[in-house]
Amino acid sequence: MDKELIFEIIEKIKGTKIEEVEFETESGKIKIKQYVGPKEVISHPPSPVVEVREEIRGVQPQIEVEAKTESQKYHVIKSPLVGTFYRAPSPGAPPFVEEGDMVSRGQVLCIIEALKVMNEIESDVNGRIVKILVENGQPVEYGQELFYIEPA
Repeated sequence: MDKELIFEIIEKIKGTKIEEVEFETESGKIKIKQYVGPKEVISHPPSPVVEVREEIRGVQPQIEVEAKTESQKYHVIKSPLVGTFYRAPSPGAPPFVEEGDMVSRGQVLCIIEALKVMNEIESDVNGRIVKILVENGQPVEYGQELFYIEPA
């Protein structure tokens, strides 16, 4: 191993930001590490994304409270099964109900398709459709709120 070559490399990396050099020669492998002192830790203020997430976290419970209040004010029709929500009996047909429509007990509100079976979901109260909570063709879960109805 050529000692002069090693010392020359050490002199060349002194004062640079190079922390480590590794090379291999015919006579062996050499690894030179330079101590550059403790690494400087740079503290950055939180990014705007983090602040936005914090704002969302602060708003989320309020939204949930408002939804619970609204669902307590109205009669809620929930999905009795997992499937795909359809507002009309077939593509291109008019929807069973619209927001603002008066409905009676036993009237079909929508269809939920599960395992290729079309399940009609009926109203269990007389009243007015206040809000339709699911878009046509969207998947729904068991117990998911579908409609808010103001009882008559």
